[in-house]
Amino acid sequence: MLGKMAASVLEHGEDQFRNIFRLYRRRNPPPDLSQVIDFSGNVQHEQVFATELDGSRVHDEAASRAGLRPVKDWRAFSLQTHPGFLFISNPFLPGSQQHWVKQCLKAYPQKPNVCNLDMHMSPAETENIWERSVDSIRKKEKSRPKTLLEKLRWVTLGYHYNWDTKTYSADHFTPFPQDLHSLSETVAAACGFPGFKSEAGILNYYRSDSSLGIHVDESELNHTFPLLSYSFGQTAVFLLGGTKRQDPPTAMFMRSGDIMVMSGSSRLLYHAVPCIIPAPAAQPLPPCLDQRQEKQPVSGGIIQGVSEEDWEVCSRYLLTSRVNMTVRQVLGAGQTFPTTQSAAGESREVSESRSGYDEESEDAAQNAKKRKNESRYEADS
Repeated sequence: MLGKMAASVLEHGEDQFRNIFRLYRRRNPPPDLSQVIDFSGNVQHEQVFATELDGSRVHDEAASRAGLRPVKDWRAFSLQTHPGFLFISNPFLPGSQQHWVKQCLKAYPQKPNVCNLDMHMSPAETENIWERSVDSIRKKEKSRPKTLLEKLRWVTLGYHYNWDTKTYSADHFTPFPQDLHSLSETVAAACGFPGFKSEAGILNYYRSDSSLGIHVDESELNHTFPLLSYSFGQTAVFLLGGTKRQDPPTAMFMRSGDIMVMSGSSRLLYHAVPCIIPAPAAQPLPPCLDQRQEKQPVSGGIIQGVSEEDWEVCSRYLLTSRVNMTVRQVLGAGQTFPTTQSAAGESREVSESRSGYDEESEDAAQNAKKRKNESRYEADS
């Protein structure tokens, strides 16, 4: 069905990406997922080929300190049609994902970092989001008001992205988390990008009905270094297109622990997340998230154990949610921000790209008021 739609769209010169986005976004009837690439199993797809990473770039001990398996054991894949794109299927050591989930929910939303709630609430009201939410989340009440944690849609780190001007600036910066930088520096080095500097991060909090519209990440002043994306929680469908909206996107599952690296010619490609896949009733949480650390943390490592009390809250949150971390290097070596920045920013980013829900989906109208009250942006890839 997708193939026929793509051929029809191409013939008429329409926005092929948008049509396929809508197809996967559809709820009734639900979309056919049979053509979505699944990197978690035995991948057999004409576009996909296995990529062997050079294990000598990162010593096993350095990988372990970042909570990762030895690089030689990573399952990495590339796409024939998208040079520079790399998909790494869950390279995390057992128990390590729990650390990152807790950081995304408990640590990173803390001030001085910026979140969507700051757009319509006072600083005092958005202090201690975790502490203000945990008691309600622990209660198994089906009907209760949403907590601040459940209203969280995005958090920015380092150079804080300006959603109005679509730019970064030197005067809107807070220290980047050292543990996330260490992880990203390690992953980038393993993929052939030594010296990667984590300068900006966007954390995205997807609920079961969230989506990310079609866009290109091009606001960074330097595109030499890759965009790193980490996924935790429920599975999502990710669409990777080309340099034009008429290019048909490739669909793939992003599962908990998966890492995507967009570099080279894939760094500025259109992409989107049309939907989150409902978890099966028999297995509401991905098994890799329930794993505990098999060994004692490595000396000098960044992975911290998560208490049962904290994990109870995190796992309950993840039953219906997905968390995504994207990390970017904004500036090249010796580069500085221009005195006057253009507001053009991500000029190819269309109206639905930062809305969370697809602006043009059938249910957009009835959700518009709700979205406006909750956040200016729901989720990014």
